[in-house]
Amino acid sequence: MNQHLQVLLTFFQDSPHLSPEEKATLLKSLKDVDKDLEIALFKLDRTEKVKRTTAILLEETIEELENKRKAIEETNAALSRSLDELKAAQTQLIQSEKMASLGELTAGIAHEIQNPLNFVNNFSEVSAELLDEMKDELAKGNTQDAMDMAEDIKQNLQKILIHGKRADGIVKGMLQHSRKSTGQKEPTDINALADEYLRLAYHGIRAKDNSFNATLKTDFDPAIGLINVIPQDIGRVILNLITNAFYAVSTMTPYPLKGGPDYQPTVTVTTKYQHPLSGGRGSEESGVQWVTISVSDNGPGIPSHILDKIFQPFFTTKPTGQGTGLGLSLSYDIVKAHGGELKVETKEGEGSVFTIQLPVS
Repeated sequence: MNQHLQVLLTFFQDSPHLSPEEKATLLKSLKDVDKDLEIALFKLDRTEKVKRTTAILLEETIEELENKRKAIEETNAALSRSLDELKAAQTQLIQSEKMASLGELTAGIAHEIQNPLNFVNNFSEVSAELLDEMKDELAKGNTQDAMDMAEDIKQNLQKILIHGKRADGIVKGMLQHSRKSTGQKEPTDINALADEYLRLAYHGIRAKDNSFNATLKTDFDPAIGLINVIPQDIGRVILNLITNAFYAVSTMTPYPLKGGPDYQPTVTVTTKYQHPLSGGRGSEESGVQWVTISVSDNGPGIPSHILDKIFQPFFTTKPTGQGTGLGLSLSYDIVKAHGGELKVETKEGEGSVFTIQLPVS
């Protein structure tokens, strides 16, 4: 029994003023208090042990959390480095795709520039001969003949200027295609862009395989005018679709392997302006106008089992070394970034139509 309770017990037992019954009652009460006190002391002791154990666990937990924090920081640093590396790799892949598409145009550029250069050279030679003749006529005093020759030379110079500007426009267009995109939208003639890339892509594939022939068809809507887009980016999308279309029709020849005796490879590029009230896609959103650019071919079409994969990065049906698998993926992202959509309709054995839909503000 607790020593303090023991003193009280002795005092009560020795007291002459308490009856035996009272002493028995007090004894029982003291024993109950002693028992409760023992229980309280036991609980207090347990609480202290739990407290010490908790403190130890808490300290271990804090240490473990600190270790995990350091591990997370190291992981984040590693992920940040990986992200930087992935961004650098992505930039390189995009640049590779851009240069690959530029390579498709190289032969076409040479062909297109050669034509105006031939005109420039020919008219220059003719003009030089006319100048010599004009000098002779002036020496003879034939002023009228000399004036007629001067007029011919003037017309030749105008033609040289026209064809020189034509060559200059081709070079500027290709520089615009190859340079890094500024990310800035500017008024762009979509019809001219599509027509330019159609011819250049065709001459490019012809330079690689002079046996290849295809019918080129265009149907450009003059109502489109200039629309605000990033020309380098949209130009790459159009070029990619046209190049893919030529590749598709080229796989249908020669007969009798695939195409058939009457098969004529055909690639068609069309543009269309859709006013909100015209019933086109623009009618779904009040006040929104749309321009559609479609590239269609009469190639083999796209098999249904790969149709949902064609916009995935690195997916390609071309032989190894002939495609990066990024063309359609990047095209899809570019069109989405312009607030538009890139869709495809295809039927095996009949061909495919890729359509770009761009909003016009």
